[in-house]
Amino acid sequence: MLDKKDKELLKLLQCDCTLSLQDLAEAVNLTPNPCWKRIKRLEDEGFIIGRVALLSKSKLNLSLTAFVMIKTRNHSHEWYKDFVSQVDDMVEVISLFRTTGEYDYLLQVVVSDMKGYDDFYKKLVRLVNELSDVTSSFSMEEIKYTTQIPLPG
Repeated sequence: MLDKKDKELLKLLQCDCTLSLQDLAEAVNLTPNPCWKRIKRLEDEGFIIGRVALLSKSKLNLSLTAFVMIKTRNHSHEWYKDFVSQVDDMVEVISLFRTTGEYDYLLQVVVSDMKGYDDFYKKLVRLVNELSDVTSSFSMEEIKYTTQIPLPG
């Protein structure tokens, strides 16, 4: 169970994981050693699953974001495992969801331009069997983007 200090640490780390241990400890009114132990426990218990640098898509010329909705004819466990494995290897896919409703899966894809998307699409339909529908929507403007998840309480 998370207490108030745990949640404060998680909130701080979500905003900036480069904060020093000293800065984190001061922010939650702890000394560095107990603060480090809390962070280590949060990692060990799976609340913290990684620490990353967020990159600028525009600086890297990755200006096209597509949301790809997929329907499949096959819902077997074997097909699912193969599909997830194939998509996991596609660096253009930054998120993959299994969904309810009209479509079975939703992919968020980041590429440089429409040619980059076309190359991705051709690879997808070549590698993944038994797709019955692949529909894409393209982002015109990114209005909100965050990696910070809301903390309970």
